[in-house]
Amino acid sequence: MTEDPVIVEARDLRKTYPIRRGMFRAPAALQAVGGISFSLREGQTLAVVGESGCGKSTLARMVALVEKPTEGTLTLDGIDVVKTAHGAERKRLRQAVQLVFQNPYGSLNPRKKISAVLEAPLAINTDLPAAERAERARAMLAKVGLRPEYADRYPHMFSGGQRQRIAIARALMPGPRLVVADEPVSALDVSVQAQVLNLLADLQQQLRLAYLFISHDLAVVRHIAHDVLVMYLGHAMEQGPKELLFARPLHPYTRALLAATPGLGVRRERIVLKGELPSPLNPPSGCVFSSRCPHAEERCRAERPLPRAVDGRLVACHFAESFLESGLARGPGD
Repeated sequence: MTEDPVIVEARDLRKTYPIRRGMFRAPAALQAVGGISFSLREGQTLAVVGESGCGKSTLARMVALVEKPTEGTLTLDGIDVVKTAHGAERKRLRQAVQLVFQNPYGSLNPRKKISAVLEAPLAINTDLPAAERAERARAMLAKVGLRPEYADRYPHMFSGGQRQRIAIARALMPGPRLVVADEPVSALDVSVQAQVLNLLADLQQQLRLAYLFISHDLAVVRHIAHDVLVMYLGHAMEQGPKELLFARPLHPYTRALLAATPGLGVRRERIVLKGELPSPLNPPSGCVFSSRCPHAEERCRAERPLPRAVDGRLVACHFAESFLESGLARGPGD
């Protein structure tokens, strides 16, 4: 059986912002993403999780071609979008990647009917006649579970869950291969969240979509993801199949996130992180998690661990093997 094709591949992606500190001081460098690598295949979902400020939304914007990486390579459909994609080819790739935003109330123009919102991507990027654009918009509404006649209504006439369905429909209008979803259900009620997540899963199966799913909610991630990337201060802490990370989390930060999520607590070891997230303008030397890690030793503060293969996933921790052998790596329900 052949593997699904790779839709997006990132290698050592970095994003640094210059921060002005006054007239007589040199600008500081804020590294929002510090070298992230992953590949995402057709029909698969990679969830990126971590605390606020960890760089996951910056990573999403780079993958969605909204921001250009400072360093590294980003390949979409085999094309390097950083170095070689220009003009018409870059425009085509922008259609192949679409965004679904967190807030369904702010992502739709309140002055335009739903038909105009859905038809806009086709009007900009294609030469389709108005009648065919309208037909496709109504068909897409039906695909996301809404009545075609809703096309003649305005956004304020819908609930939050319905608006997010409309936002998903708009993202699908150009026929993308990759959807970048940045906290797409966090603004919705819990019951509505489940409906939208099930819709995303059904659409992925029907259309063979790849999802880059940004979230801080591990319960949501457990429901929808195939692979998980755990970020902290712009760096990858742990990365691999969802089943492994939830069953045997090896990095202390991953275990802390699981322990802090209701219903996913780690019973045999409960980690309470101390202190605040360090400033990305002045990250800790060595391992960026060393200032909050309960297992940190002198080596952690002096030497930054690179992600390496341990037990079927990548882990950026000097002591991942010892955690596995000692039995500290336990997931929910153990």
